[in-house]
Amino acid sequence: MHPLDRRSLALAALSTVVEWYDFTLFLYMATVLSRVFFPGETPDAAILTALLGFAVAYLMRPAGALVFGHFGDRHGRRATLLASMGLMTGAMLLTAMLPTAAQAGPLAGAALLGLRCVMGFAVGGEYTGVVAYLLEGAPRHRRGLVTSLAAATSEVGGLLAAGVAALTVSLLPAAQLDGWGWRIPFFVGAALAGLILLARSAMAESPEFAANRDAGTLPRRPLVHALTHHRAGVLRGFAISALGSITYYVGITYVPVFLTSSGRLSEAQSLQLATIAALAVIVVTPFVGLVSDRFGRRAVLVPLAILGATVPYFLFGLLAGASRSEAMMAAVLLAVLAGGVSAVGAVATAEQVPAEGRLSGLALGATTATALFGGLTPWLAQVLIARTGAETAPGIMIAVVALCVLPILAAMRDVPEET
Repeated sequence: MHPLDRRSLALAALSTVVEWYDFTLFLYMATVLSRVFFPGETPDAAILTALLGFAVAYLMRPAGALVFGHFGDRHGRRATLLASMGLMTGAMLLTAMLPTAAQAGPLAGAALLGLRCVMGFAVGGEYTGVVAYLLEGAPRHRRGLVTSLAAATSEVGGLLAAGVAALTVSLLPAAQLDGWGWRIPFFVGAALAGLILLARSAMAESPEFAANRDAGTLPRRPLVHALTHHRAGVLRGFAISALGSITYYVGITYVPVFLTSSGRLSEAQSLQLATIAALAVIVVTPFVGLVSDRFGRRAVLVPLAILGATVPYFLFGLLAGASRSEAMMAAVLLAVLAGGVSAVGAVATAEQVPAEGRLSGLALGATTATALFGGLTPWLAQVLIARTGAETAPGIMIAVVALCVLPILAAMRDVPEET
């Protein structure tokens, strides 16, 4: 099998910009959206409602991954990526056009959360499809680097979301921001998704999928096949993704909410800090992918898990003490940790299940873990801080997950190159 041409690989990698733009945008705009859509609640309760909406939408990711995974394992990666991006485009456009609570009352908040669920369903098929496509289309000796590009370019989406949100919040007076300015970042996202959808029509099919299709070896029931033949791989994918999800969503995207809701930094200052943290992830991700190609996935994941078990508690302590310089250092170090796990996690999770059931295996393992340890954890972190007063609670959450998955990662074998 020949690797895919660079154009197809680039289109697949760049398309994760849109996915992460929208999902991180919702967190970066959480304090604004809480005022616009849930104005009858206290500020803290409104933020919790917005974060809970983010969590509920994330629970739709496994459902979307299962549906799109079955479709992709039966009909191809290209068709799956076109369908998921089409649904994302529509969901973002409708979000930008929603009436506010001042215009439609409680229905506005319900509609916002409903569209988040649609977005979560679409994203469930999007990221796993891209990761599988990059893995299957890359040269074998560069799978770690190429597949890590999904994580790197997704962080470009996060960076873009932080930048657009920061500009919008910084440049508009509060009345205009709450009245109509909050729509601008979502219109930007809808336009990006539409452009990617058009560009994807030129993508070639994954060579591994095409080879299995031509050989007649595609399973009729990919989900059952993955559960029957690759349960251990699904479990390993769950563990890897659990660590990647909690380090990313608590260690990066929750940090602006943490700093803003605690009153340590303004919304604009927190988003500016998030932009710098996103740049750090973009820099570190390809490097970690290359290192995993050289030394193996396990050799990279185990040290990162050890760091995850020891470092975040102290870094959230620095954030809680937050001088501007301390907050910057802590946020960048948390971002580097999360970026490293995401870089090697992208290829490692996809390698746990062979191509004939890969998307279904990723749906069962990696996407389920992302829903539990990504979508729920920002909300849970906010609840724990509110109830215990312990502002290091988010760091403890990361440490607990890292300690739990460490034995699984330590026992993991790297997938042979010929697999």
